Amino acid sequence: MSGRLLKGWRPLVVLILFFFIWEIVVKKAGIPAWLLPAPSQIIQEGIASWASFSAHLFSTIKLGTSGFLIGITIGLLTAAILYLIPVVRESVYPLLILSQNVPVIVLAPLLVIWFGFGMLPKIIVITLVCFFPVTVAALDGFKQTAPDLKHYMRMAGATRGQLFWKLELPHALPSIFSGLKISATYSIMGAVISEWLGAKAGLGVYMTLASSAFRTDRVFVAIFAIMFLSLLFFGIIILIEKLLVRWQSKGAK
Repeated sequence: MSGRLLKGWRPLVVLILFFFIWEIVVKKAGIPAWLLPAPSQIIQEGIASWASFSAHLFSTIKLGTSGFLIGITIGLLTAAILYLIPVVRESVYPLLILSQNVPVIVLAPLLVIWFGFGMLPKIIVITLVCFFPVTVAALDGFKQTAPDLKHYMRMAGATRGQLFWKLELPHALPSIFSGLKISATYSIMGAVISEWLGAKAGLGVYMTLASSAFRTDRVFVAIFAIMFLSLLFFGIIILIEKLLVRWQSKGAK
């Protein structure tokens, strides 16, 4: 237990040391705040502008959560269809890989032209970012089910549906959660990118306004908020994984 606690503190110590060096360098070198603010200035600005900043923060959380849930739902359904229907997998899977080679930042303006400035293009952007890691991870997880266990269940008279729901899906959960962790961090990034499409609120809007006004301290406030939200989403997925995949942790012991 003490060893785990020590490992958990190491990243925090490194982070504090990084901010301390950053603070000293900025103060000693006399770097202007508009070019690179000190961490203390960023914290002060975050506290001072919280009343206006919080609305943008909660808007991004709402948008990112909605897109994440839709994206992972589509990703899991896509993975199940590709796995259960080999013909579809052979026909569609290469196209899914090709679709990920199109930069989202390039596709975003086209979505505005096609669907306008409402919520739909923003949700599509986040969905495109989130669904692919879940699809690939789930598909790999389904394939890794032990052949012997499948054979035993078939001998016991299990149907194809029972084989999937009672064996293949539970055994794929560790892989699925690996994809969910990636998608959880990507969802915030996707939300910020989607907010550049013409949103009225959000961290993407806040960063754009701050950059145009040369308020570098506010840009860093938004950056730190994005990092915190990504870590928070990642932590929530880890917590859910520990609650649902108990057999894995027991087997690891």
